[in-house]
Amino acid sequence: MSEADSNAARPVRVALIDSGGANTGSVKFALDRLGANSVITVDPAVIEEADRVILPGVGAARHAMARLGDAGLVEFVRNLTVPLLGICLGMQLLYEFSDEGETQCLGILPGRVERMQPAEHVRIPQMGWNKVDRLRRDTLTVALRDGAPAYFVHSYAAPVTEDTISTFTHGGTYTAIVGRGTVRGAQFHPERSGSFGQQLLRTFLEEKIS
Repeated sequence: MSEADSNAARPVRVALIDSGGANTGSVKFALDRLGANSVITVDPAVIEEADRVILPGVGAARHAMARLGDAGLVEFVRNLTVPLLGICLGMQLLYEFSDEGETQCLGILPGRVERMQPAEHVRIPQMGWNKVDRLRRDTLTVALRDGAPAYFVHSYAAPVTEDTISTFTHGGTYTAIVGRGTVRGAQFHPERSGSFGQQLLRTFLEEKIS
């Protein structure tokens, strides 16, 4: 039985951390369509009451980390025990370091986010649809079709590590979905990725992430 089924009396409470990303509103809309009770916030008390936490992001790593720091959320997010999902820049912030602005990030996941390298017929930033290939089985992706397209907008990416769940290829091969413990990240935008992204968000809301 899913967590949502066992607690059907109320919608899943989701805290969307406002790191200044332009996609925060669209992520909230996608969650609300799935029946979640979502709120955009930087209030630790509100985040602490949530069943799920999402860190969206579009923009620069340094700016987003500064915003989290100003809100007193850096250590707070590092110590979350409820399931956490980073989206796009939000996923990159989960790592130790980003080459974008030489930025120290949250350090929840080991590794360094690097600028993607252009190649013949490969443009940076990547803007558009690309397929997501499963690397290993995970609760978040078990219901997702392998090789399905998702929508990406980014210039920096995380390498493939032991925490990588799914990959994408754009010149090189990089992490598309990452996971460790109760933490997950998606480099693409599930809120803009049709039924594939909708199912990913639904699974994050409903299933036990561990």
